[in-house]
Amino acid sequence: MRGCERGAGRRADGGFVTAETAVALPVLVMFAMALVWGLLVVAAQIQCVDAARTGARAAARQDPAEAVVEVTRAAAPDGAEVTVGREAEQVRVVVVARPPVLSGLPFEVREEAVASVERTVEAAP
Repeated sequence: MRGCERGAGRRADGGFVTAETAVALPVLVMFAMALVWGLLVVAAQIQCVDAARTGARAAARQDPAEAVVEVTRAAAPDGAEVTVGREAEQVRVVVVARPPVLSGLPFEVREEAVASVERTVEAAP
């Protein structure tokens, strides 16, 4: 009799594995997607840091404003907004970008770099 009870119990539990997998699998997929999106946001933040620093160095060398914006946009993520400003003896470059994937979210990555303006050496006549 015991053998019959065990067999009946096993057949009744067989569907639970399928149900548990059907619930757990979408949760794991969403978790993996969230991790990938988080890595993309971090990568966009690092690109914004690099772009702002590159732009600040170019502006500190007193490169033309168009050249500073061009160099900064080349290093920034696609579609980034670049702002260059001068305040007395300092230059400020701000890079604002929306992270890739799920760009419909009201979320943006922002980085700012400040550098002192370099003095230029005049050539002797």
